[in-house]
Amino acid sequence: MTRRRLVDDLFDRFYPKSEGYGDATIRFHRLCHDNIARGASILEIGAGPANETTSELAAIGTVTAVDVSDEVLDNPDAAKATVYDGGRLPFADEEFDACVSNYVLEHVTDPDTHFAEVARVLKRGGIYVIRTPNLLHYVASASYLMPHALHLAIANRLRALPEGSHDPWPTVYRANRPPVLKRLARRAGLAPIHFSTVECEPSYAKGSAVLFFPMMLYERAVNSTDLLSPFRASITAVFRKA
Repeated sequence: MTRRRLVDDLFDRFYPKSEGYGDATIRFHRLCHDNIARGASILEIGAGPANETTSELAAIGTVTAVDVSDEVLDNPDAAKATVYDGGRLPFADEEFDACVSNYVLEHVTDPDTHFAEVARVLKRGGIYVIRTPNLLHYVASASYLMPHALHLAIANRLRALPEGSHDPWPTVYRANRPPVLKRLARRAGLAPIHFSTVECEPSYAKGSAVLFFPMMLYERAVNSTDLLSPFRASITAVFRKA
């Protein structure tokens, strides 16, 4: 049996899709559908090129995509795409009904400005839906501590991503602990209406059978009690502008 087949068999056995595993992104998209009104004007921050989140958002409303990379100009599901410098958003005050960022906040070097800008471009009552890694999780902590060159060398391999997959962007994790994230949002005038930490199947074990069992045991432990919820992998949240 090949190493890849062995790992696939382990995931099939311990994380069967029939029991809802493998759907963390689906859950995030459901959160967007549940909180963003049909026909809404939506700003996706850090949208990048073609991806399933932009496609889902386009099924809800009209998507404007913005990113620091010009790859966003090739996003086929965005009605409009703009490149910006990562600071001030190049849009008018109160222009959007909703903002969305999916695994973006970990790259933001000035989170105070980021949240202030989100609040500025949101209409009153508008919402901001986010998903981002939790720095208290071992994957994010390792990424934070290791040199970016090492992260580049191992991250895609550990996740068994296909050759040619996009390299990870540099991370800073300045907004990636639950109390910090809530404080940043409130300071900008954004109140949390949903906040949770999520631990699903260990994606960083997809390239290694050796890592599978310790990572699985961690997942089982943090999902066994809410007392360990602060150590789950991802943070999802919905904030509303007062």
